[in-house]
Amino acid sequence: MGSKKIVTIKGLHIGGNNPVRVESMLKTPLTDTAACLRELEGLAAEGCELVRVSFPEIALKEQLAALAEQSDIPLMADIHFDHRLALAAIDAGLPSIRINPGNMGNKEGLAEVVRAAQANGIVIRIGANGGSLSNKQLAQAGGDRASALAAAVGEQVALLREQDFDDIIISAKSSNVMETVRANNILSQKYNYPVHIGITEAGPGAAGIAKGAAGLSLMLSQGVGDTLRVSLTAPGTEEVKTGYHILRALGMRSRGVELISCPTCGRKRVDVMKLTGLVQEILAQMQMPASAVTVAVMGCEVNGPREAAEADIGVAGTPDGFALFKKGKHICSGKIEELPLLLQNILKELS
Repeated sequence: MGSKKIVTIKGLHIGGNNPVRVESMLKTPLTDTAACLRELEGLAAEGCELVRVSFPEIALKEQLAALAEQSDIPLMADIHFDHRLALAAIDAGLPSIRINPGNMGNKEGLAEVVRAAQANGIVIRIGANGGSLSNKQLAQAGGDRASALAAAVGEQVALLREQDFDDIIISAKSSNVMETVRANNILSQKYNYPVHIGITEAGPGAAGIAKGAAGLSLMLSQGVGDTLRVSLTAPGTEEVKTGYHILRALGMRSRGVELISCPTCGRKRVDVMKLTGLVQEILAQMQMPASAVTVAVMGCEVNGPREAAEADIGVAGTPDGFALFKKGKHICSGKIEELPLLLQNILKELS
């Protein structure tokens, strides 16, 4: 979105004018390959485009290779401390790796990794985390954590540039929203590399979604971010769904069905929460259209068609049941029990 340079991971183009990519990370240990594959299938069904995989020990190389061979989504091996893990991941067929050159003390080891990456067309993502900033880095930045975070990434970029390596994605994350936003603004102004964004350790439930959405929206609206992850204490599928909801809200990407509904008021003709739940159940049972579709659920027939006039399909409560409308125009009315079949048939026409 904001970068000029484009990198490619197993056919997935990142940066430049390409869409902001939505990614997640496997939450299943690599020791259980079958469960990892099931998790990958679920992520793929939600539109996940890149998945990071923890690779903590070389003994798991065979499992990593099997995963890379069978996954429909490009994988990125997550490496820490030991350069031999990076070499093993590349040898296992991973198209990308995430490393922290700063915690790989062996310069010759890093040079080996770079040579292997160059020989195999591997993309390297480097990044700094707010929790791993050193006292020295903070002191050099005058206590400004955002500047220290950006400087830490800059140190890592320099280490790869020394090895004439340029297929890089950069990342600076913190659990503090404004710290992360400022660090990434500094980086995007300094480098042309694609930027991966996220608010790390955002938390569970509504609080985690709100925190992640606040930070990601600020950065994306400022033109910063080429890939994103919503880091939630929740299944990866929820991270991907939330990522697409954020991009849709910003008008950047649309996928599947967007369900909008009124917050209800004293004019409501039906239990809007119950009606919305019913529509959600109907949508969950269907194969969604490939193109973006908006479905609206409104509490009354008076404001319903007007408030959701742009919706592809609208459902408004009436004293006797519901009214169905397309682009604000009434098409039929009926009892609530008739809604599932009618809505399914209309959605099929749009797919």
